Amino acid sequence: EKSGNDNVVFIGNKHLMNYVNSIEMQFKNSPEVIVKARGKFISKAIDIVEIAKRRFQDQKISVKDIKIGTEEYENEDRKVNVSTVEIVLNK
Repeated sequence: EKSGNDNVVFIGNKHLMNYVNSIEMQFKNSPEVIVKARGKFISKAIDIVEIAKRRFQDQKISVKDIKIGTEEYENEDRKVNVSTVEIVLNK
C-alpha cells in the first residue's frame, strides 16, 4: 500500500513479509523510509521494523525517529479516536 509519498509504507492486512520487502524496495530509492500504522496495526508495524533491521543488518538500518499520535474520525455518527505511529528508518 503506497501513498503519493514514495518513501512511506502504510501497514495494513497484508502478510508481514510483504511490508519487509516493501521497506527494502523503498531503501533502493531513498535513504529514509517512513513506516506508518494506526490502531491494531501498530504492534505489527513494530514487528516489521524489527524484522527489517535484522534482515538488512549489513545496510545498518536504524530508527531515526518515532512519532505517536491520535487521529479522530467519525464512524456511524460518533467520533472515534485511533492511535497512530510513524517510525522513521534510515541507513
